[in-house]
Amino acid sequence: MVEAARIEIEGAKDEKALQDARVKYLGKKGHLTQELKALSALPTEERRERGAALNRVKGELEALFTAREEALNASALAERLSAERLDATLPGFDFPAGGLHVITRIIDELSDIFHGLGYAVIEGQEVEDEQHNFDALNIPAHHPARDMWDTFWLNDGRLLRTHTSPMQVRYMQAHEPPVRIVVPGKTFRFEQTDATHESMFHQLEGLVVGPRITMADLKGTIAHMARALFGPRARVRFQPTFFPFVEPGAEFSIWWENPRTGEGRWLELGGCGMVHPAVYRAVCDLRGDDAYSGMTGFAFGFGVERLAIIKYGVPDIRYFYQNDLRVLRQFRGALE
Repeated sequence: MVEAARIEIEGAKDEKALQDARVKYLGKKGHLTQELKALSALPTEERRERGAALNRVKGELEALFTAREEALNASALAERLSAERLDATLPGFDFPAGGLHVITRIIDELSDIFHGLGYAVIEGQEVEDEQHNFDALNIPAHHPARDMWDTFWLNDGRLLRTHTSPMQVRYMQAHEPPVRIVVPGKTFRFEQTDATHESMFHQLEGLVVGPRITMADLKGTIAHMARALFGPRARVRFQPTFFPFVEPGAEFSIWWENPRTGEGRWLELGGCGMVHPAVYRAVCDLRGDDAYSGMTGFAFGFGVERLAIIKYGVPDIRYFYQNDLRVLRQFRGALE
């Protein structure tokens, strides 16, 4: 029986055939089970010898079944691994990778520059009230400077901020001097959209307030920013102008050389000046103390899109926000 069982067990091609063989020999009605049941009819001495022999046969059969089961499992595993095997010589998949928007990248670059000078980088609310957006910045309702900004007004009397300057007042209102901050963020103006104008654009505002801050500190800061952006050959030019919230006020331009063409040009970037005393008075009124009385300081601000247009040769400001990947992808290599 053992030899016949061995041939049948080793010839089993799968688990079902092996299980059928197990039932045939070791099941309740199997050959070996029947012979074990017949032991009770034998004399005592013969039963002892016959039982010992059958137990040896049972052990051999169980060992054969275990060995064949392990062999079948190993074969099945090998087949599955072979089917799942990856061919390392095949070319990989080209997964598309995204990147930060060019405006975000420039804001991050500017933020790093000023963070290195000890400035805190903060963000402000985009929905403002009239007091912080205009009145506290020395732009009362009758002031002609309000005509410079066509404003998006909300039904509750608030507005979408026309510049990031309201954070000058809000930050001084909540913090003791000295102050050294930059505020990047979106601004909104109801303007006719064309190649150089958009109803939504980004500004970066800077504010420094403390004792004995002078115009020389302002010029040094703008010059450092210019060299950090455009290299050591960059120069800065200031031209007197009027802004309601600074006195004296100036527009600043940066001389830079295009690294691709070697050509140099002046870029009129933004406005700046010494913070107007009326702004300090408004802050003190809002705070209910005189913490900023006698302080001096400077502020500056400029459009981020204007910087990107000149630096990377973008002909139309609208390209930044049309979600045209053909436009946006070309900046990845330039900014990484």
